[in-house]
Amino acid sequence: MASTILIIDDDTKLNQLLKDFLKDFGYAVITATRPTQGLKKLKRDSPDLVILDIMLPEMDGFEVCRAIRQTSTIPIIMLTARGEITDKVVGLELGADDYLAKPFEPRELVARIQSVLRRAHQLSDNQTLTFERLTIDLDKRIALLDGNPVDLTTNEFTALTLLARNAGKVLNRDQILQELRGMDCDAFNRSVDIAVSRLRQKLNDNPKSPEFIKTVWGSGYVFIAN
Repeated sequence: MASTILIIDDDTKLNQLLKDFLKDFGYAVITATRPTQGLKKLKRDSPDLVILDIMLPEMDGFEVCRAIRQTSTIPIIMLTARGEITDKVVGLELGADDYLAKPFEPRELVARIQSVLRRAHQLSDNQTLTFERLTIDLDKRIALLDGNPVDLTTNEFTALTLLARNAGKVLNRDQILQELRGMDCDAFNRSVDIAVSRLRQKLNDNPKSPEFIKTVWGSGYVFIAN
């Protein structure tokens, strides 16, 4: 079944260009030029991924991302007009899974979409990773802390799974980044620290006295739960 993509961008020409281009790669595309319209379509049509511009009327893309994350873990790719590091950091902190600076080549966007969806849909033969207080269901893509579901984004779940599968082994930022992004990346690897920081918050894990994820200064991170 074709994946459905929701584009929220007030540039109607770009929306149509991307809609036509992405259809050639087998994607079904829904567009919205206003955030309120986009949020309604997100709820109504249940797309598989959202492409979200930062510069929008009514509210900016950061606010939209925050609103989406209150109720959904759907993968989000944010489009930044300036490509500034600050915009990227804020987007990732709010739970975006990837970012792309305008102007961009449509084929690069397709590569980002394929990578994010591959991470979101990747299953692992119904395996479950079980620790004393934490259970990670790789098939259903859910994590349970003391039996309660933990609301994780695609990047956060991917990072948690990678660390838990390598429990006791120190993973450096490059190793984690490669798993998160699924492609060679530039030096902008703060996405790793952001994902780990958000994970710790959601797992109620104190970095000064960690139960799950320990920082190994100068090296990376290690999963230490039993």
